[in-house]
Amino acid sequence: MYMKKTFVSIALVAASLMAASCSNSNESDANAAKDGGEGNTTLKIAYVELDSLMSQYQLYKDYSEVLTRKGNNIQNTIAKKQKALESHAAAVQKKYESNGFTTRDELERAQNSIQSEQMDLAQLAERLNNDFNAEQARINEEARDSIQNFLKMYNKTKKYDYVFVKAGDNLLIANPKLNITDEVVKGLNKRYKISPEVAEQIKEGKEE
Repeated sequence: MYMKKTFVSIALVAASLMAASCSNSNESDANAAKDGGEGNTTLKIAYVELDSLMSQYQLYKDYSEVLTRKGNNIQNTIAKKQKALESHAAAVQKKYESNGFTTRDELERAQNSIQSEQMDLAQLAERLNNDFNAEQARINEEARDSIQNFLKMYNKTKKYDYVFVKAGDNLLIANPKLNITDEVVKGLNKRYKISPEVAEQIKEGKEE
């Protein structure tokens, strides 16, 4: 539930990559319209391999490590509390079966205590899950902005009309000569600077 190494959704990354250059594409469309559709308009197209981008872009690798650690911590926390709850419930059940409760009120208090612990655990799991999802969404947004900002600068000189993302078999035919993944990854990594907070979290994870 929490461990999602591929934490940036394909839809977000695809949207980022395919938005590489609207202005240049619009200019081509406008020129074609002026020509009444009779002129020859050559589109400049490229594509980026999503799997390679996500495995080589350092931002993805850093945040994947952070999220995996956070997910593991959440799972361990919930598992410990669940185990404690089960032990408590088993003790109450054993006491009940051995007629250890002297009054009905005592039994009801024990049962209510277990129910209260169950509710607390459910609320804790929901809160931790919401926190995790919020962190993941924030990272998704940061990754998307990073890619978009880089591609806008990158395309000032490259002037591609369209940059597509290749994920699985969504592009049935793709000329390898149009693959700019290495250039994009190299440029992204050159611009990327890990934040002190993320660096500290990664350091703490390695020391554990």
